[in-house]
Amino acid sequence: MAHLTARSGYEKLVDRLNRFPQGAPPSDLLYAILKMLFSEREAGLVALLPIKPFTVQQAARAWKMPAAEARKVLEELARRAILLDVEDREGQQHFVLPPPMAGFFEFSLMRVRGDLDQKVLAELFYQYIRVEEDFIKALFTDGQTQLGRAFVQEAALPTDNALEVLDYERASEVVKTASHRGVGMCYCRHKMQHMDRACKAPMDICMTFNSTAAALVKHGYARQIDVAEALDLLRQAQDENLVQFGENVQRRVNFICNCCGCCCEAMHAQRRFGLLNPIHTSNYLPEIDWELCNGCLKCVNVCPVEAMTLVSANDPRFPKLRKAKRDEEICLGCGVCLRNCERQAIQLRPRPRRVITPVTSTQRTVMMALERGKLQNLIFDNQALASHRAMAAILGVILKLPVVKQRLARRQMKSLYLDHVLARGH
Repeated sequence: MAHLTARSGYEKLVDRLNRFPQGAPPSDLLYAILKMLFSEREAGLVALLPIKPFTVQQAARAWKMPAAEARKVLEELARRAILLDVEDREGQQHFVLPPPMAGFFEFSLMRVRGDLDQKVLAELFYQYIRVEEDFIKALFTDGQTQLGRAFVQEAALPTDNALEVLDYERASEVVKTASHRGVGMCYCRHKMQHMDRACKAPMDICMTFNSTAAALVKHGYARQIDVAEALDLLRQAQDENLVQFGENVQRRVNFICNCCGCCCEAMHAQRRFGLLNPIHTSNYLPEIDWELCNGCLKCVNVCPVEAMTLVSANDPRFPKLRKAKRDEEICLGCGVCLRNCERQAIQLRPRPRRVITPVTSTQRTVMMALERGKLQNLIFDNQALASHRAMAAILGVILKLPVVKQRLARRQMKSLYLDHVLARGH
């Protein structure tokens, strides 16, 4: 980066972003993106912020400026959806810097804006994510615990209760139990629209929930909706053969995107790196009845990750006859294929082994950090030790890990205190 001054604000910001479990590999394209979203002063200031949620007072201390001045900077960044401003249960305002994805990359294209050139930004995103691929590979394939999971389409489930489906596996339950609901423009299709490559799937259909929805609605990046409208949007997405790709947690899911196979980054990652399990699948697999299948290609054409193909039926009477075959290694278990099979030749069956979904975002973040060698960043954050509750939450998750992963945590932390806490747990 010869064109940058030594340790510029942007370089410091890149270092800060890569303390997240899901970071952003440095490249000229990344620096170009950050220059569009941040001034250099803002980049330098954001680089000093903690990973965990923080108050105005904590930011002011980190920035060595009066609280009133710090508040103005934070509120301006929140207005542009660089930061999220949320209220805790006691009504106290906190700010948090979301990761690039799912985070401020998407938010920058979740509405039409006149304060930046979204066409240029879209092209930069495309080159950084789809062409260079270091970012999307790191985001979706490092470690075993991933950011997102696929929801099964509920209309594809049998009506005779033949499958045990837990509440957290249903997108409708996410909608019904959320404290806030918002709908915004699909970042992926908006990006491709600027490049004249977007499909005809609905644009205003990606949903956020709970504190994330509240923050995005507050600043106009999402529109507040009620339960009924959110359920209608889910049905519309399913009718359009879109996949519900949501946050990989059981409780308080913060987003569900409705993804097409052509524009959306998660589906692209599944096609490119499917054997590395970039998306946590549903707990179900489509099972094909070859007696009923006539090789019509409908399931192949609608599968967003190319998990369905046609193969020879090996019937000597009809040498050209082909039947559908599912690739279990990359199948999401979303049920899109089943809903398009007019011959009812496809049924959902439980996977041989249940897919484990982290219970909370704290548990998922700790697992991701642990597997990616970044656990120390969560513990020794800028302001982490000022919050005993935050420390307790992280250690509480570690204590519930399998012994093998606790040992990995010990090696990463190199902390006598953590060794002592873990030793007391056994």
